[in-house]
Amino acid sequence: MYNKGLYNDWVPKPLQLLLIVLLLAVVMPLGGVYTGNISYLVNGTGSMTEYFLWANYANTIGMGACMPIVLRMKMRFKVRDKMVVLLVLLGLLSYLNSTTYDPMIFVFSSLVIGFLKMMVTIELFLPLMAMVGNRGMFYGGFYTFILVLNQAVAYYAVDISIRYNWQHFYIMAAVGCFILALLHWIFMHDKYFALKVPLHCIDWLSVLLFVSTFMFSAYVFSFGKQQDWLNSNKIINAGIAAFISFALLAIRQLTLKRPYLSFKIFSKNNVQHGLFMLLCLGMFLGTTSIQNTFAVGVLGYDQLTNARLNLLMIPGLILAGVIAIFWFKKEIPLKMYIFSGFSAMLGYAIVMYFSMVLEFSYDYWYLPMFLKGYGMGALFISVWFYTLDKLELDDMLAAIGLVLVWRTFLAVGIFSALYSWFQYRFQVVAIGDLAVYMDGMTVTPQNVASNMKLIQLNAIIIASKKIFGYIILAGIGILIYVFTHHFGKERFEYVRFIRMLNGKSVISRRRLRERKKLLEEIKDAAGPAL
Repeated sequence: MYNKGLYNDWVPKPLQLLLIVLLLAVVMPLGGVYTGNISYLVNGTGSMTEYFLWANYANTIGMGACMPIVLRMKMRFKVRDKMVVLLVLLGLLSYLNSTTYDPMIFVFSSLVIGFLKMMVTIELFLPLMAMVGNRGMFYGGFYTFILVLNQAVAYYAVDISIRYNWQHFYIMAAVGCFILALLHWIFMHDKYFALKVPLHCIDWLSVLLFVSTFMFSAYVFSFGKQQDWLNSNKIINAGIAAFISFALLAIRQLTLKRPYLSFKIFSKNNVQHGLFMLLCLGMFLGTTSIQNTFAVGVLGYDQLTNARLNLLMIPGLILAGVIAIFWFKKEIPLKMYIFSGFSAMLGYAIVMYFSMVLEFSYDYWYLPMFLKGYGMGALFISVWFYTLDKLELDDMLAAIGLVLVWRTFLAVGIFSALYSWFQYRFQVVAIGDLAVYMDGMTVTPQNVASNMKLIQLNAIIIASKKIFGYIILAGIGILIYVFTHHFGKERFEYVRFIRMLNGKSVISRRRLRERKKLLEEIKDAAGPAL
């Protein structure tokens, strides 16, 4: 027996929707680390921050590695059996994180959690998309819910870490997974989704090569600054290992009857431009590291106040979601919606550039964080929709893992690493420039300490302003690119006019074929009538 739903027929529809929302609320934010409480993990375990940044990247890599095989895994097992086992495993991994002090366990568990939770969330996508019907409207509601949820979870992770300790949040996540496993054992049906398929067709070596490619890359992005980049043999070796792993992965796909990944969609115009726009989005999202440096290092905010800043993005995220639902419902072309998203991100960068001073008040955060929230929500929804638009399901599933890793890990990781490097270099230059004002007359031995601190803070502000200045210049170029991009429409109407004058118009030939076919149908219909 097959059942494309999730729950038994006797379960009321409102209860089914409530269980789906609870699953999303618990599973989607689940990870090996939570960005808000990384500083508490560092203090509690005595490990370097870079390990937990690596673990944060590993969660996305695990999700991307699972994506190409997720449909086969879905059809192999009964829904209830698979869901209960996955929730129990996720709960055990969260409990493991609450009891360990080894940073490499966090890295490994984050990778596995990302892999497992993608199998859970695919079960939720299909019924929700069936309920909404329109894929664009689904993205508008779904991404808004997830992005708002992530900001709230990041805040409460810090709040609970302060009130109790960092282990408590992991224990709460584990308990939530176990409760959901019990509920779904009761309410879910025990039938297959469709025809049972075998697992031996999955090429696990390709999965391993995919993971090794991006885990080595994540090591480079996480430890690059700490290891001094190309002056470190570890960074060089990790970069070489990532390149070799990807080369082996690409070559292996050419020899498989059922390849794990497909590179066919990357020749499509919308995918190429979508990947570029996702890279541009990563340029803006990478500014989070600069923002945290300014908020914590210069303004002296504690971790809870810094986490509260992300909550200020929620009104912008909600507005972006509401506009997206309206936009897709009316089937308005995407260009101006994407343009508005990049405009909001550029506005955020401009406001931050002019507002970064020592006298910065908390009230000044409302406008830039609202713009950042709107831009993030609008671009996550619209660019993702545009990138995957009009792709066949098989091709999309075989490449969406790479696109997911590109959007959430590579694009953000590359720019975060670049900003970290530039901020250090610009800061050294700024201190050198400010040093000309330091002499025995302006900095006396009695107040040298306070003046040195002031100079250091001003150097951080100068470096951050310089980076935001370059981002603004790049952002203006991005707006010009988006405004002039055709988004699937004919760029120049006169080209089609010239083709028509030359007798080579595609439209003209199509009309001739349709006319000929119509005449034949009329002839066929006229025969019996006569």
